[in-house]
Amino acid sequence: DITKSRIDAWNSDTLPIYEPGLDEVVKQCRGKNLFFSNDIEKHVSEADIIFVSVNTPTKTRGLGAGKAADLTYWESAARMIADVAKSDKIVVEKSTVPVKTAEAIEKILTHNSNGINFQILSNPEFLAEGTAIQDLFNPDRVLIGGRETPEGQKAPQVTEDQIQRDLAMNKFDWDHPVHLQPMSPTTTKQVSVTWDAYEATKDAHGICIMTEWDEFKTLDYKKIYDSMQKPAFVFDGRNVVDSEKLREIGFIVYSIGKPLDGWLKDMPAVA
Repeated sequence: DITKSRIDAWNSDTLPIYEPGLDEVVKQCRGKNLFFSNDIEKHVSEADIIFVSVNTPTKTRGLGAGKAADLTYWESAARMIADVAKSDKIVVEKSTVPVKTAEAIEKILTHNSNGINFQILSNPEFLAEGTAIQDLFNPDRVLIGGRETPEGQKAPQVTEDQIQRDLAMNKFDWDHPVHLQPMSPTTTKQVSVTWDAYEATKDAHGICIMTEWDEFKTLDYKKIYDSMQKPAFVFDGRNVVDSEKLREIGFIVYSIGKPLDGWLKDMPAVA
């Protein structure tokens, strides 16, 4: 977790939550094969299997507000994993998420893979408050889903073997939960101004075109794409750029009054 106070609480004698049996398990395993840390990037880089458990609240604004799940934290986690990973990873979603979330996260990881292979699995929890520890050690079922490819079929077996070893040894071994929270507006600079379009788009996730200036028609979008985070988005609010040419470069394009980009159609938050 990135919140130091939360990690300090989990490393203290007074745990931040109460669950029957949890205190005994944590005290028995902590420092041996169960560790709480906010050095997320280090542990993600070292891990072979990464379990991601982050908040997925209901969206409060934009498309799907009040109904769709907000996958901001999941997307942030995926981008961080892609940034720090130096070897192949199995990424397991544990959060309560909509259908096709794994596919959407796979796209983000693939766009930022730098040659690293990621296998995305779904492993939903079947734990009830008050009996979570009992349910964990004595599950009536364990579901692990992945792609029906040779690599995708191998990944669940690797994860299942690890879970079986953990349960058989009566211990925990998934020890680096990733939980990202948005930075406070008071601690981050929200807006910066630059006169250079290439500087403005460097390391950006998306571009919003809000005016019909001719300058936007003649920019070197290949150069811009190469300098951006991936996947790279273009929201053309004035229909001034050639969306098909941008898609050929690799952009995901959303243009006013035009059909959704094929990539966007598969995103669960849009459904």
